[in-house]
Amino acid sequence: MSVRIGIYGYGNLGRGVESAIRQNGDMELVAVFTRRDPSKLTVATEGVKVCHTDDALKMIDDIDVMILCGGSATDLPVQTPELSKYFNVVDSFDTHARIPEHFANVDASAKASGKVALISVGWDPGMFSLNRLYASAVLPEGKDYTFWGRGVSQGHSDAIRRVEGVLDAKQYTIPVEAALESVRNGENPELTTRQKHIRECFVVAKEGADLARIENEIKTMPNYFADYDTTVHFITLEELKRDHSGIPHGGFVIRSGKTGLDSEHNHIIEYSLKLDSNPEFTASVIVSYARAAYRLNQEGISGCKTVLDIPPAYLSMKTNEQLRKELL
Repeated sequence: MSVRIGIYGYGNLGRGVESAIRQNGDMELVAVFTRRDPSKLTVATEGVKVCHTDDALKMIDDIDVMILCGGSATDLPVQTPELSKYFNVVDSFDTHARIPEHFANVDASAKASGKVALISVGWDPGMFSLNRLYASAVLPEGKDYTFWGRGVSQGHSDAIRRVEGVLDAKQYTIPVEAALESVRNGENPELTTRQKHIRECFVVAKEGADLARIENEIKTMPNYFADYDTTVHFITLEELKRDHSGIPHGGFVIRSGKTGLDSEHNHIIEYSLKLDSNPEFTASVIVSYARAAYRLNQEGISGCKTVLDIPPAYLSMKTNEQLRKELL
């Protein structure tokens, strides 16, 4: 039996989820929910219903897992607790500083409804979180370093677009090369947030908007830009489409640690990603965790979970016997 999936929100991430479902033979896309006029939205999968988000509760019995594809700034803090009252859900909430708060809100809702809610699924938080956990467990004496980019951050770009007077925007996260090399060399530097990354924003402002105010709001935005050296470029919509149409990303998780009776031996663990499409890769991670959410709920488990709570075998289409034979 296929896991029946609903997609809640059909932007870049929602379209990525749709394409990822096609690569997972045990999944079926049942419906796409949009805040736009459903009659004007065409999806790529034939036979899939397109519904308004207001009608989601009419399909409770038709959907095993609802994948939430809204933004972390304002959508998911509301949508995930609300929809986990009715569905098993997976979201990609990526405001790291607010994950404990988001977890608590969602956990209360999902436990009350008997549903499973998986939050903060993607590559960071997500795959990078797992690698930080594995590496720190293996090398307890050491330091973690995470570098993102160079690439387009969907969450940060979305946050800029929420600023009054902004028509469209792309934000690039860029590692500070000297800091990255110092970590790779095993120098174990003490690095502030500002010393590890810079943020570069390309913003299309609405006609007549106050550019100085927009720039200041971006640079002082807590949890997004306030702790970084941030550059804001105002460009035309044509320039944005011409020069910044792609959504690449990637990054590195590095653990520098020591072993031995006198901590005399040095070790570096490095995990890296180089992504042509940030939303499509994020969507692929989310879809694998939708399978886990379904399996957990079938076992009678409920409440909020993160990637740190999920057994790896629950992500795979393969049986445990296949996994032991092929991957172990």
